[in-house]
Amino acid sequence: MNTTDPQELSPIQAHELLQSNPKALLIDIRSSMEYLFVGHPVGAIHVPWLDEPDWVENPHFITEIRKLLLGGVVCENQQDCSPIILICRSGKRSKEAGRALLAAGLSQIFHINEGFEGNLDAHHHRSSVGGWRFRGLPWEQC
Repeated sequence: MNTTDPQELSPIQAHELLQSNPKALLIDIRSSMEYLFVGHPVGAIHVPWLDEPDWVENPHFITEIRKLLLGGVVCENQQDCSPIILICRSGKRSKEAGRALLAAGLSQIFHINEGFEGNLDAHHHRSSVGGWRFRGLPWEQC
């Protein structure tokens, strides 16, 4: 693993980490429309990395994540840091956002490699070959 990349977790591994560590935060970085209308993991906090209408990088992303940590940004050792788990649609944006958080000095950054909906299948459908929802983990939508 490249040390500038966030650690990869499967959806199942991410769910297990969230269940076993009360300090862990699940951050859904998808757009507002994806978060609201496609659905999101139960308990996920929404902080978009890219958002409509312009689809540009959120200039306040790192600051918003730091606010969620409430002082947990500086930790004595890796074990004291709050794990941050990022999820997007298929795992690509969450990896990019995780790199930005690591470059900003945060640690214990993870990303869900299958995302919420997984990759496209042979028929260009999502949620049929992988992802949080495909794996039967708790989710909700508006």
